[in-house]
Amino acid sequence: MLPEKIELEVVTPERFVLDEKVESIEMPGKDGYLGILPGHAPLLTELGVGILTYQKGAEVRRLTVVNGYAEVLPDRVIVLAEVSERAEEIDVQRARTAAERAQSELAKATGAPETDWQSASAALQRALVRVEAASKR
Repeated sequence: MLPEKIELEVVTPERFVLDEKVESIEMPGKDGYLGILPGHAPLLTELGVGILTYQKGAEVRRLTVVNGYAEVLPDRVIVLAEVSERAEEIDVQRARTAAERAQSELAKATGAPETDWQSASAALQRALVRVEAASKR
C-alpha cells in the first residue's frame, strides 16, 4: 500500500530549511520541473534555479531552490540546495531591488568576458525567482 504522505527535507550548507510531511511536491530540476507523489520511484536528480512547491493539507507552500541535488525515495525527498528560502522569509522590495540591480549588471556584461555575463545572468535568474516566490505567498 502506498503512503498517504511523503517526508520533505530541505537543507542548505547554512541551515536546515524544512522537514514536513506533505501530499505532493513540485521541484525545479536542471531541465524542467518534477512532480513527486508518495510512492514515487527512487531517483537522484540535479536541481536548477526555481520554486519548489509543496502541498500540505489544503495549503500550497513555496520556497526557492538554487541548484543542488535531490534524492527521491517512495516515502521521503531530501533536497540539498546551495541556497533556499521559504517564500514568507523573502522581503519583496529587497528582491525587486536585487532584480533591478542584476538587470543593470547584465546590461553592462554585454560584450564583457563570458564569465561576467554568466554570473550576471545567474544573479538575475535567482532574483526573479525570489520575487516570484514572494509574490505568490
